[in-house]
Amino acid sequence: MKDVYEFYGFEFRWLNVVDLLIVIFLVIQLYRLLKGSLAFNIFIGLLMVYAAYFLVRSLQMPILTNILENFINIGLIAIIIIFQPEIRKFLLVLGKKTPLSKDSFFTKLFLPDRFKSYKEEENIINEIIVAAGHMAASQTGALIVISTTYRVKFDTASSIAIDGNVSAKLIESIFEKNSPLHDGALIIVGNKILAAKVILPMSENPNLPTRIGMRHRSAVGITEHSDNLAIIVSEERGTISYAQDGQLVQNVQLEELKVKLYEVLVDGL
Repeated sequence: MKDVYEFYGFEFRWLNVVDLLIVIFLVIQLYRLLKGSLAFNIFIGLLMVYAAYFLVRSLQMPILTNILENFINIGLIAIIIIFQPEIRKFLLVLGKKTPLSKDSFFTKLFLPDRFKSYKEEENIINEIIVAAGHMAASQTGALIVISTTYRVKFDTASSIAIDGNVSAKLIESIFEKNSPLHDGALIIVGNKILAAKVILPMSENPNLPTRIGMRHRSAVGITEHSDNLAIIVSEERGTISYAQDGQLVQNVQLEELKVKLYEVLVDGL
């Protein structure tokens, strides 16, 4: 097998092709991750600084070269600080695609609990669907966050601990318009309602529809940097939406929401 190949006068090894393919894959993933966010503009700005550095160096402009070189030397630390949430999410996306991730065929085939019963998850899904349907019909605003892989971080000072079983009646009573827990989000972890009246960070994504309110922006915000599903019931229109991976899907039917819940709570196990 040849170690070096030649193409139109350029010599390369097969490892160079692998190297290029890996870089293309990483760039595509990075683009998909940053597209539509404020961080994307910062990323473009950094690329322009690097391009300017190579330009002034090729033109032999020593002062600008020295300034940009010093900037680039500390650029890695600056990138880690600025893009900390995006780097975290990027690593989470890569982790989902590995052969040992929970969604992989290898894991589902060889893990000993692959035949476990999903009765508990199905019961939770049905209770959420019933509550969402009733609240949509009565135009009761609601925001439900389902933590899928780890305990979601939130401000405990302003929230109210619940630690109760997931039931449609409990969810509806929490979001009842005269309830003191009506405002804020409800957090579900595992088979428990962990807390209510939770204040969530709102998304700053400029591409979100301008007509959406605080509930929808908070739902997108909590899913931008964590592996959670957020369900929103609109108080104004009585419609149901959900957010996942920083993306908002509006005006879904109960059957669509049920499919998404099965995907998150059952297929994701």
